[in-house]
Amino acid sequence: MSALLKVNDLKKSYGAIQAVGGVSFEVMPGEIFGVIGPNGSGKTTMFNSVLGQIKPDSGEITLKGKNITALNPMELSQRGVGRTFQTLQVFGHMSVRDNLIVAAQEHKGTMFSRLFADGDSGLGDKADALIEQFRISHVADKPAGALSYGQQKLVDIAMSFMSDPDLVLLDEPCAGVNPSLVSGLSDLLKERNRISRNSFVVIEHNMDFVMDLCDRVMVMVEGKVMAIGTPDDIRSNKQVLDAYLGN
Repeated sequence: MSALLKVNDLKKSYGAIQAVGGVSFEVMPGEIFGVIGPNGSGKTTMFNSVLGQIKPDSGEITLKGKNITALNPMELSQRGVGRTFQTLQVFGHMSVRDNLIVAAQEHKGTMFSRLFADGDSGLGDKADALIEQFRISHVADKPAGALSYGQQKLVDIAMSFMSDPDLVLLDEPCAGVNPSLVSGLSDLLKERNRISRNSFVVIEHNMDFVMDLCDRVMVMVEGKVMAIGTPDDIRSNKQVLDAYLGN
């Protein structure tokens, strides 16, 4: 089986500071791949390079065998890459259902189409299916801004799936979420992965969440890859324990 995403020798510096120093990894179709590391390890720079928000100094990123290194976020979205942000990206005045519809319209067009397209653009059934899957049907018609932070997080994540992406990059999905809801979020993402076979790349500081959710985990330290393996491999890696997990 060929990798869905390949990152090869990715490098990015800011002046004398090398934020990412030759990172390479692969994500297989249907895989949930976690990225962990202490603050300053280069996770965010690597993540944003894959997403087209930062231009790397060198290296190559391929999706389904095609070079995407120079593509911008909109072009990546149109080629099957979805994402969430650390900060919520919902329209607070719009209903949950309309937020999901607008997310799919963005994939197809411009900001104008997001805000002024007629009706539901034929996307209502898809939005309803995701709303049910993410267990937020009871708030589907409420303004997103009126929901709890945890519910808004679910809306935000559900929005990333409206374009039927092959790959979804989740940037700290647990950030700000009540700890009592974290295990439920992991279960929802596992269910989504099982049904749709989307691949996920997850950056997250919550170690229990990453180890429960991910098939494999990559540990970054000082802009480099220290280890890649299953959660059990990472838990038992003395170098990782000394450098990161033991801190």
